Amino acid sequence: MISWLRIAAVSACLAAAPNAHAQTFPSKPITIIVPASPGGVTDMLARILAQHFNADWGAQTVVENKPGANNQVAAEYVMHQPGDGYTLFIGPETTFIVNPTLYPDLRYKLSDFTPITGLAQINHGLILHPSVPANSVKELVALAKAELGQLNYGTYGVGSSGHLNMEMFKTVTGTNLVAVHYKGAAPAMQDVIAGHIQLMFISVGNAVPQSKAGAVKFIAIGAPKRMALLPDVPTIAEAGYPGFTAVSWFALFGPASIPPDVVAKINGEVRKIFADPAVQKTFLDAQFFESIVGSPQALSERIRTEEPQWRKLIQAAHITAE
Repeated sequence: MISWLRIAAVSACLAAAPNAHAQTFPSKPITIIVPASPGGVTDMLARILAQHFNADWGAQTVVENKPGANNQVAAEYVMHQPGDGYTLFIGPETTFIVNPTLYPDLRYKLSDFTPITGLAQINHGLILHPSVPANSVKELVALAKAELGQLNYGTYGVGSSGHLNMEMFKTVTGTNLVAVHYKGAAPAMQDVIAGHIQLMFISVGNAVPQSKAGAVKFIAIGAPKRMALLPDVPTIAEAGYPGFTAVSWFALFGPASIPPDVVAKINGEVRKIFADPAVQKTFLDAQFFESIVGSPQALSERIRTEEPQWRKLIQAAHITAE
């Protein structure tokens, strides 16, 4: 009788084990690591999560900015933290789908992290200086082919989404556009406005106000389909390049080996946050962000699918880190 009671007790403990971590999580402060300076998209995403973690869980949540080396400084810091859910990382897509090819000596890999959920996707707008004699993608492509190598485009740095999306645009359109690299999107856009360069891809949230002010021409969007918030702006795919997209996206990760029940609890909280109508209206829609919150498996699969595509482009274009 005693032995059977012991077996039953052990079985009950084992059955409860999968949820043991989540029942007490969080029981101490959470730190969200951001791989950029304050004020950017990653920082904004971290702070909306921190605000709701504080309100919903009563958990003190600190946002810590660790910019440098195209997200490597922050990623390497996070990979060495305990896998307990108390250190999280807002990872731009370049962290895992671009850096492995761009930096041969990269000191981290996806298996050093726990994917938790996608967060937000930003569609890129194709903007031109008003003097450029093109008002559509077709006209721009024709102009670029007629003035071979005479049109310059701005990037936010080598290997940035603004760089690689334009390299993909060059590939599918058969055009020769010349890259001019800047330290961030803002100085690149200022040079488009000033007419020092002719075009660039930039987030829709930055393109819209400059277009409304007449400072740039916003001729197309890199979204998979027309955005509900901008129904009159055509997609690049519509111009005869089906399947073309120009986006950047961001996701939430932690160090490797976070218990599955803790991952599920964080994932569920993020789903709740992004489903909140107030967050949708005042945060996502206000910035022209699109939610890509989903399962950890969907995030992992997206990385596995996109990384080889960008590796092929980077190698074909002979892009190397500065």
